[in-house]
Amino acid sequence: MSKNQLDKKSEAWSALFSEPMSELVQRYTASVFFDKRLWQADIAGSLAHAEMLAAQGIIGAADHAAIQKGLAQIAQEIESGAFEWKLELEDVHLNIEARLTQLVGDAGKRLHTGRSRNDQVATDVRLWLRGEIDLIGGLLTALQKALLDIAEKNVEVILPGFTHLQVAQPVSFGHHMLAYVEMFSRDAERMLDVRRRVNHLPLGAAALAGTSYPLDRERVARTLGMVDEQGHACVCQNSLDAVSDRDFAIEFSAAAALAMIHISRLSEELVLWMSQSFGFIDLADRFCTGSSIMPQKKNPDVPELARGKTGRVVGHLMGLITLMKGQPLAYNKDNQEDKEPLFDTVDTLKDTLRIFAEMVGGITVKPQAMERAALKGYATATDLADYMVKKGLPFRDAHEAVAHAVKAAIAHKVDLSELPLDVLRQFNPKIEKDVYDVLSLRGSLGARNVLGGTAPAQVRAQIARHRQRLT
Repeated sequence: MSKNQLDKKSEAWSALFSEPMSELVQRYTASVFFDKRLWQADIAGSLAHAEMLAAQGIIGAADHAAIQKGLAQIAQEIESGAFEWKLELEDVHLNIEARLTQLVGDAGKRLHTGRSRNDQVATDVRLWLRGEIDLIGGLLTALQKALLDIAEKNVEVILPGFTHLQVAQPVSFGHHMLAYVEMFSRDAERMLDVRRRVNHLPLGAAALAGTSYPLDRERVARTLGMVDEQGHACVCQNSLDAVSDRDFAIEFSAAAALAMIHISRLSEELVLWMSQSFGFIDLADRFCTGSSIMPQKKNPDVPELARGKTGRVVGHLMGLITLMKGQPLAYNKDNQEDKEPLFDTVDTLKDTLRIFAEMVGGITVKPQAMERAALKGYATATDLADYMVKKGLPFRDAHEAVAHAVKAAIAHKVDLSELPLDVLRQFNPKIEKDVYDVLSLRGSLGARNVLGGTAPAQVRAQIARHRQRLT
């Protein structure tokens, strides 16, 4: 076929149609300018498919060698920026196939034997997403390590722990940071779990019904690393499901949304803590901006923007769910709309994790401000109740007695630890001088020496556990 004939038949279905596609429809249906990021996955899948075709005797050794050589040249052209992406060729797959045929002739046309763009795109997206999940796993580890570093430096720093944004009980600032380590560790676990389901091969399902060619799909899966922990090939078992399934993209987006929600919770605290009303921390200047009109302002733009980007990622999840909810089997053009939200979710999550790992490392902690705030809210009231229980009072009675003690402290405008012993004994005559050890912030902190508690000894043990887990 001549170059002119090839150009006239740039669309794989053109022989059936009596008029060319309109320019408006070309622009509306084309995906090449966003799905071209799949090119490495597309070439990897094509190389594995060609190798299998040759091994099965479906194509000859000379054709296989020509395909390998042509795809290597195309990869070089794309990497150097010399490759010409054409809108009229619609997507990454047809652009690469057309260039391959230009380079190696009929061998390039034989590459598509036994496959369809339906199973090809499903394979490409899975291969691409698998690599992105691996990168995200590394970024989640880096963020956890940054949080561990700041936790380790601030084990003894007392932070007012809040419920309902009211001072509740004193906690170690290191303990508070470890709460986010736990969240991000679960995010990493979810990503690994999603990866297992992403790592299945659709290729060989063809358009929807499989193919009459004697393909070895398991061979392709092993070539592409689509295997389980025991090394068994992971192949999509139903051809209809293989080409139309986007559960894996939705599941990834759900895991990404949860990770961003955890980022957003941390962001909200950083914004609050940096405000003058709290003054618990400061962020490095490089993560903040000023005001165009108020010269005194230092705005925590990065955590604020991360809160906003969380809504964006959650929105993409809702979009993908809505995209799939009404689709009959098998493949439908609707699925072209899965890529942009998925791509943007990956980009947003990676960028956010990367910047947060660096930003957390630049947090300046202000222990005195935290401790002053802890003293304002009668944070050791529960400790006084526990003290009374240990003296024999039922907890509910102790709870009521402490409520009266707090009223007395409010009336005297002092902390519970500053009430005279004779006043405290009005609420329980068994109270002794040792109550003041209980009522101190540090006494409260040290008393919670239970697995998962905020006592410094427990916090250090948790830091050691996480360090070992992340090595």
